[in-house]
Amino acid sequence: MSENSSPDTAQLMEQILYEVKRVVVGQDRFLERVMVAMLAQGHLLVEGVPGLAKTLTVKTLASVVQGRFKRIQFTPDLVPADLMGTRIYNQKTGEFSTSLGPVFANLLLADEINRAPAKVQSALLEVMQERQVTIAGESHPVPSPFLVMATQNPIETEGTYPLPEAQVDRFMMKVLVDYPSDEEEFVIVERVTGPAVQVQAVATTAQLAALQALCREVYVDPSLVQYAVRLVSATRTPEKHGLKDFERLLTYGASPRATIGLVEGARALAMLRGRSYALPEDMSDLVPDVLRHRLVLSYEGLSEGLDADDLVARIMDAVTPPAKPLEHDKKAA
Repeated sequence: MSENSSPDTAQLMEQILYEVKRVVVGQDRFLERVMVAMLAQGHLLVEGVPGLAKTLTVKTLASVVQGRFKRIQFTPDLVPADLMGTRIYNQKTGEFSTSLGPVFANLLLADEINRAPAKVQSALLEVMQERQVTIAGESHPVPSPFLVMATQNPIETEGTYPLPEAQVDRFMMKVLVDYPSDEEEFVIVERVTGPAVQVQAVATTAQLAALQALCREVYVDPSLVQYAVRLVSATRTPEKHGLKDFERLLTYGASPRATIGLVEGARALAMLRGRSYALPEDMSDLVPDVLRHRLVLSYEGLSEGLDADDLVARIMDAVTPPAKPLEHDKKAA
């Protein structure tokens, strides 16, 4: 363990991950991104085919930290009140009462978010940003900590409503979840068909909130912040970064939320890795996840068979990361 990490903090995060991995096989990268989003107080958009333990991961994590877990299956007939709640009239008392919806949870899984119409998507994205719901003129804050993980199914397009680009920007990261390896799938089958594993609650939501506050104290060198700024700037004005042919491939670049997401994500990843300071590799590892859903390709880019990940890879080649911060060099000396 690093000399500048609290033993209690590192041990607690290690226990949380250990308990989740007792149930979830593989998907280490996905689980790491879920933990990064939780520590950085961001939200996740997850794309992957059904059956890859997306729901299981979030549900198990909620059990481990003793948080409230809710799952909403998005369908075309949903209305915003199905998520947020509504006012109910009691005939016996002649009074109205407020019934709060499933968004009032610590970990909320929005399954197949692209199956709901735009007004439902907007309602969810609003509570993600404001962290409160207004019903009949009265504001109700959602529990803290609050993490939304929305899933998209990439293999079906019938009956789906694509998320507007401006709203997708509210997600800190978009993570792609792939199939397990043969070895991992063998273990998955053994666990599912064998005795049920009971996870232990090893933390509380109060401890999780304390970890989030501690994450904000992780040191990020100004050169690393500048690296984030240059990466995002390259998506808007690529010619300034030696990417002359990029202008015809991109319609819109990333917003300042991307820069903030890179810095906050680097902090969280450094903390997961047992450090109180971020290194360039912490940020570089997260660049594809933070940028891929924020780039809008032009028709020309799409016609050449490119996707956002191809452009992100070129940007990372053109924008070099800084040397390791002096803070780290002093400690290593």
